[in-house]
Amino acid sequence: MAADSPTASPAAPVAARLSFVDRFLAVWILLAMAVGLGLGRLVPGLGGALAKVTVTGVSLPIALGLLVMMYPVLAKVRYDRLGTVTRDRRLLVPSLVLNWVLGPAVMFALAWLLLPDLPEYRTGLIIVGLARCIAMVIIWNDLACGDREAAAVLVALNSVFQVIAFSALGWFYLTVLPGWLGLERTGLDISVWEIARSVLIFLGIPLVAGFLTRRLGERAGGRAWYETELIPRIGPFALYGLLFTIVVLFALQGDAITSQPMDVARIALPLLVYFAVMWAGSMALGKAVGLDHPRSTTLAFTAAGNNFELAIAVAIATFGASSGQALAGVVGPLIEVPVLIGLVHVALAARRYFPQPTAMAAEQAPVQEGSARV
Repeated sequence: MAADSPTASPAAPVAARLSFVDRFLAVWILLAMAVGLGLGRLVPGLGGALAKVTVTGVSLPIALGLLVMMYPVLAKVRYDRLGTVTRDRRLLVPSLVLNWVLGPAVMFALAWLLLPDLPEYRTGLIIVGLARCIAMVIIWNDLACGDREAAAVLVALNSVFQVIAFSALGWFYLTVLPGWLGLERTGLDISVWEIARSVLIFLGIPLVAGFLTRRLGERAGGRAWYETELIPRIGPFALYGLLFTIVVLFALQGDAITSQPMDVARIALPLLVYFAVMWAGSMALGKAVGLDHPRSTTLAFTAAGNNFELAIAVAIATFGASSGQALAGVVGPLIEVPVLIGLVHVALAARRYFPQPTAMAAEQAPVQEGSARV
């Protein structure tokens, strides 16, 4: 989601290789939170006004912000490269297992272990665990010298699989599994259709739009023009959509944040543990199955990253914009940015422990700046 930035060598400091916008993304998110809190206090009737016009239960401003946020990152995915990963079973199979078996299970366990007395936040974190990564992780993968094409394919595959599997997994982890384990369900009554509708609207629409944009854009001007001219023009809108959505959400969440700041800190703790466990475990698994450093790095970042935009959309549509579930999703991006930048440094330091990439893999994994990040 970044503006273009000059090419830098992999040895350059991570911060120096980020564009100005990406380098201070955490600052922009903090400012958006502050603006939202200020608006919530200065305009007491803001929540009611935002809720008057809705799209599938989501206020229209938030719905527009979410769609604007999702579209640019999905327009950057190279959909014609899906076959590359499907032929590499050492990468594909671990990725599918990590994303759709271990990832949701780890977040479910952490949510129950660390937030047993906060059912709304616990549910929000479980939803975050179900929302697997999309194009937001590509920039971290690039900075860590991962395989960019493999990352693009994996996030595209996750996006498609998410439309198919998200609603079923949500039903399983929010209603079925707690019942089997004798855990409190916290009065949840979520139908498969409610989750599927949110996924289809807030992921399906921008996914189709992104696919058509790339298909028609490349047909009209070629891939080089599309990547160097069109993408830099539409990419920044992902940031605008994210910040706008955060402003609106925090305007509605102001009371909860200011009155219970420790709850926000408690939401952050399982997220920190989740990132560390998923990333380190994925890197170790990549080495164990014989992947080189670029592909192991891609495996790790795509397994550790989550689609917070989708999680926020589902939480809002199902529980409401002022719910604790939505707040749990909103806290996610603020924690993700500094943690994943730190993991980039760890990934670069770990290169000497992995086999060297093959000539073909090395050619397919150049570090490219100006990648998408939300």
